[in-house]
Amino acid sequence: MRKLKLGVMISGSGSNLQVLIDACSQKGYPAQITVVISNRPDAKGLERAKNAGIEAICIDHTAYDDRASFEDAIHNCLNEYCVELVCLAGFMRILNADFVNRWKDRMINIHPSLLPSYKGLHTHARAIEDGVRFGGCTIHFVRPEMDDGPIIMQAAVPISETETEDSLAAKILRYEHEMYPAAVRLIAEGKVRVSARKCVFKDVDLDTAGLINPAIN
Repeated sequence: MRKLKLGVMISGSGSNLQVLIDACSQKGYPAQITVVISNRPDAKGLERAKNAGIEAICIDHTAYDDRASFEDAIHNCLNEYCVELVCLAGFMRILNADFVNRWKDRMINIHPSLLPSYKGLHTHARAIEDGVRFGGCTIHFVRPEMDDGPIIMQAAVPISETETEDSLAAKILRYEHEMYPAAVRLIAEGKVRVSARKCVFKDVDLDTAGLINPAIN
């Protein structure tokens, strides 16, 4: 079975990287990680990759004079390892439009909100402060605008009256860990493609059930 070659980009602990590593180790999973890239030398995710026998490379942004040369180094590294799909997994650097466009429809990201709501940082705190009844997470193809692009998959998580930023983050992270390998599988199996600003699916069951919070008694 031919496997889609992944490059995973991280900046920190790499918990979403780990679920991708675990998925790729399963028999029949249609993707493999060929390289993990971090912009921080102390990122724990680099150790996760090494422990799994995956090439782990630090491309430290502080070692470059400008963003363009930093991103050129990343681009060249991804090409060196024959990467077909870039997975951003907690990569905490904004990428220039030139880099994003070079990987258009070949780069995905996971964001801890129901996009297009709550782009940027502190998503959980902002959702709680606004009193919305659902938080969530989104996997999307990357576009030059921050946290923008065709949406592949989303999970909605009810927000309780006693919710804290940490408790909501923990609930949502569980769904992130389920969704990322599933979204990569959809792409690898040719079951999702981009059409204009939306994703179009083939042979995929799209849930039509509604959710209400608080529940109606």
